[in-house]
Amino acid sequence: MRTRLSTERRRAQLLAIGAELFANRPYDEVWVEEVAEIAQVSRGLLYHYFPSKRAFFLAIVEAESARLLEASAPDPALPPAEQLRAGLEIYVDYAERNPDGFRVAQRAADTDADIRRVKRARTAAQRDRILAGLAAVTEVDDTTRIAVNGWLAFVTAAILDWLDHRSVTREELLDLCARTLWAAVGADGV
Repeated sequence: MRTRLSTERRRAQLLAIGAELFANRPYDEVWVEEVAEIAQVSRGLLYHYFPSKRAFFLAIVEAESARLLEASAPDPALPPAEQLRAGLEIYVDYAERNPDGFRVAQRAADTDADIRRVKRARTAAQRDRILAGLAAVTEVDDTTRIAVNGWLAFVTAAILDWLDHRSVTREELLDLCARTLWAAVGADGV
């Protein structure tokens, strides 16, 4: 039996179902008909909210990106090194819980301009947070900004490799990522 939901709640429900499906299967293996069936709505209603599968996927990427940024907001009461570690743990946890979704979102950014825009905005927000934390322990200049941008790409590549191979422990991955940032910005891992 169908449950009548407000527009906002129905959209959120569809996004949650889609996020779970895309997190567990590649993009090409997720069908909008399946999303509609799980939500117990018509395919037409899903298309009312999202005009295409790509638009639906983009909305999921945007929602997940916002959720990840919110979850990883730094605690200003913590020292910079602990802020960094906490943010890394949240990011790795997210990738570990959603390995296929993480992979799909990263790879889709290579070929889709809209997803690349979302990824760039998330990366810029993460970079700005990191730079604000670093300002307490080291000089922040253009070189630091470049280093942090490069480090963010490194972290994504390291997590993708870790998801594929699991050749190091989670702790080793976190330590590697933290040490790499401190080395890149010339700080001592305060």
